[in-house]
Amino acid sequence: MTTTTRDVAAAAAERAQHVRQRADRPSQRRSAEHQGARAVVRAQLVEPQLRDAAGDGGMLEFTGHASVTERAYEMWDWYGPYTEVISATAFDDTLARADLDVPLVLGHDQLRRIARTTTGTLDLAMDDTGLLVVARLDPTDVDVAYIAPKLRARLVDEMSFAFRIESGTWSPDWTQFRIDQVDIHRGDTAIVGYGANPATDAGLRHARSDASRARALLELAIAGA
Repeated sequence: MTTTTRDVAAAAAERAQHVRQRADRPSQRRSAEHQGARAVVRAQLVEPQLRDAAGDGGMLEFTGHASVTERAYEMWDWYGPYTEVISATAFDDTLARADLDVPLVLGHDQLRRIARTTTGTLDLAMDDTGLLVVARLDPTDVDVAYIAPKLRARLVDEMSFAFRIESGTWSPDWTQFRIDQVDIHRGDTAIVGYGANPATDAGLRHARSDASRARALLELAIAGA
């Protein structure tokens, strides 16, 4: 079903009548219209790549954005459709945690982890696009071997992340919720199928030295400016 302006307006009117404060988080927040849909934010991977490079023991390097900030995407709550925006500063506190534990998984399946911040195989940082993911992957891992050719063939080209909303505010007309702070600790970043927010980039290639990886990360940040 296609969401219409009338649907959004009707949901906003209901929300205005029943939500007590603008700081209240969306009730039954979900990423699809049907009840029971997961509350995840997804973004498309643009131009995924798999290429040879001077390697580090044959490891692969994956890059992408699990979240795009300051760009609206459609969500649903108890009352109906609305748009959601993640503030550019929403990740600052959670990424600053010394004990940050976030895996990179396939399809939000916690048993299909292919990298993790606590093992030094997953780096998370903010750039002008959003939450940048840089992961070093073991090509002998069965899940890595499974996803690599699908990324190359663009059969899978989206990312997502699971998180908790720490704070946010509804717009005066109750049609948009701005997330001001998130908690991604013990959540995840994920390579997924279909998604809702087509606005990011990714790459998969043979890992390079630490210096080259740092330079590539800087180049990605500059390119997104």
